[in-house]
Amino acid sequence: MPSLGKLAFALTAAVLAAACSSAPPPPAEAAPVPAAAADWSPAPVVPLPSQPRPSLVVDAPLPEQLAMGLVVLRYRAENLRIVPVYGPAALDVSPRIGHIHVTVDDAPWHWADGSGEPLILQSLPAGPHKVWIGLADPTHKILDEKAVNFVVPVQSGHH
Repeated sequence: MPSLGKLAFALTAAVLAAACSSAPPPPAEAAPVPAAAADWSPAPVVPLPSQPRPSLVVDAPLPEQLAMGLVVLRYRAENLRIVPVYGPAALDVSPRIGHIHVTVDDAPWHWADGSGEPLILQSLPAGPHKVWIGLADPTHKILDEKAVNFVVPVQSGHH
């Protein structure tokens, strides 16, 4: 009669042999890659062979904020990413990058902004005003522009 140790060894060897000789399980099927939605633009992480013309979209200020003497202008660029990068070398970046220029009430000067955040103006005197926003490339060439006209009402008190 075989000893218990030899029997355990033989049983273990038989189980291992059976496990090793069985066919491996079939590979799991890869999940289907969902088709990109038609209105999605390419991810801004790879160079693009061609790009549509950039454009600027600017919302009018909200009346409730204007009544408090606060002008908040929300904007977005299409086919251009707003970033604080400037100079001729940045013209070769793809997808395209740029920034905005802003002029208030036809002032002879403007400022540049590369934050992509809404423009916030306060303490403008009551009356009509105009804010011009130019979408610029890294060398400050204007690619698109919008002007927003609004009226700041007379304030009844300070906010």
